[in-house]
Amino acid sequence: MSFDRPRILLVEDEPAQREVLTYNLEADGFQVATAEDGEEALLMVPEVQPDVIVLDWMLPRVSGIEVCRQLKIKAETRAVPIIMLSARSEEVDRVRGLETGADDYVVKPYSVVELMARVRAQLRRTRPATVGQRLEYADIVLDAETHRVTRSQKQLKLGPTEFRLMATFMEKPGRVWSRDQLLDRVWGRDIYVDTRTVDVHIGRLRKALCQHGGDDPLRTVRGAGYALG
Repeated sequence: MSFDRPRILLVEDEPAQREVLTYNLEADGFQVATAEDGEEALLMVPEVQPDVIVLDWMLPRVSGIEVCRQLKIKAETRAVPIIMLSARSEEVDRVRGLETGADDYVVKPYSVVELMARVRAQLRRTRPATVGQRLEYADIVLDAETHRVTRSQKQLKLGPTEFRLMATFMEKPGRVWSRDQLLDRVWGRDIYVDTRTVDVHIGRLRKALCQHGGDDPLRTVRGAGYALG
């Protein structure tokens, strides 16, 4: 799974519904992992590290509302957007879902097109580069749509890997990324690459960022990884 294709964890126990949503999400450019019940979903979240979770309320074993509650009380999963799907259209149910931590609430039956739009709306907030947003940090501008990066209005020459690294850093300035996290996000979890490869590409990115002068904006955190700013 790589930077270019956002990861969606779809938790839905109805096979027909799961198949339709998986097909449409993949056709829209997303990587989709699926779970059939709440227990499986909770086990899959650390493994998949989804960018958005689409979660049915009525699930076997552990209900969607309980899955949502458990994910939102953990620091490592609190920020992952959850879109709750439910046949419950009463205001009290919608309020309960949102108060439990769901970021959005979609009532069944719903339009698949509308659900796609809601997924993208959540991604604009958490992974803006994956939906073509323009990112800015200090004097650096990254245009995800045109794949261009400028610093002080001068275009920088970046290879594809350096571009993905920069987008990852610019989506969360200040966050320290370990080498393993960067490998997973930029190269993909299905590809074996030595962690030293990360250091090589960070070196290239630093060189590219300073090709027209200016200080190095990347920070090495000893024993932890790298950060922007």
